[in-house]
Amino acid sequence: MLLDSLVDRLVGLVSTDIGIDLGTANTLVCIPGEGIIISEPSVVAVSKRDGRVLRNGEAVGLYAAEMLGKTPGTIAAVRPMKGGVIADFDITEAMLRYFIRKVHRRRWGFCPRPRVVIAIPSGITPVERRAVLESAKRAGARKVYTIDEPKAAGIGAGLPITEPVGNMIVDIGGGTTEVAVISLGDTASSQSIRVAGDNMDETITSHMKRTYNIEIGPQTAERVKITIGSASPLDEELTMEVKGRHHLTGLPTRISVTSEEIREALREPIEAVVLAIRTTLERTPPELAADIVDRGMVLTGGGSLLRGIDRYINEKTDLPVRVADDPLTSVAKGTGVVLDQLDILKDYLHSDERPD
Repeated sequence: MLLDSLVDRLVGLVSTDIGIDLGTANTLVCIPGEGIIISEPSVVAVSKRDGRVLRNGEAVGLYAAEMLGKTPGTIAAVRPMKGGVIADFDITEAMLRYFIRKVHRRRWGFCPRPRVVIAIPSGITPVERRAVLESAKRAGARKVYTIDEPKAAGIGAGLPITEPVGNMIVDIGGGTTEVAVISLGDTASSQSIRVAGDNMDETITSHMKRTYNIEIGPQTAERVKITIGSASPLDEELTMEVKGRHHLTGLPTRISVTSEEIREALREPIEAVVLAIRTTLERTPPELAADIVDRGMVLTGGGSLLRGIDRYINEKTDLPVRVADDPLTSVAKGTGVVLDQLDILKDYLHSDERPD
């Protein structure tokens, strides 16, 4: 044990610890003291012939995302994460290896093995959690810890989650929405639903096909959501030209859509988020609920950038709602803080270390 500890310390001198927000849509990597150094789509390009990741394992992230919906028959651009959990073990491992190597370029003929903290949805099963741990270990990590996304988001947003006060976090990501009330470093009540940004894109795609007989891809749907999407009425409603393929004729076409109709199309996934918030509040102990009346809730994740979603949630719950200063990076920044204070926060994590 003493020798193992000495070796671990020596490796730590040349290794860079890494915090990872392993998201369904995007993966962010944080280094303590440096901040976010990587933010790329969670996409991998593979050969359909043998399942090999293209470009010697480097066709990951931004490069692979450019291929979505545009690949020939021999290549597939794959999202290995579905609903916040691993859908393809081998491709997720290849993606993690790519990001770890991108941080740790080879020195003196070897790649130092880092300690890694990975933020994952709170609602995943022990088997799914173990899959994440094993993937990171096989991808080159020396030690692996996982932290629930709401905790990481709360830490990254600057909330005092280790103090005896109720902190409510709503993290609307790509594959999941995580709602939690946290006090003294632990979760008092929570709800994890697999409804989030990707579902919003899907409802826009369905709306286009149902209303206009136009088929659009996921990237176009996301652009529509970002450009004119909203949860509450806008002071000045917007319009946007959308291009796609006509479902009946098969020919390329274009139409003009309004923010009003996109808002109505997004109603169902937004209501699912509100229901998750209400359910979490109903399960919250009274004293912590009293704190939330005063402190309100903090929104993080890409979904919190939807226009007016904070106002809509405020109207539905009658509680103060604010969007974190940098909602896209809150979870990743939280993993970096955890690595900085690992000795203090270790008890709030899950690890790959099994008892002897």
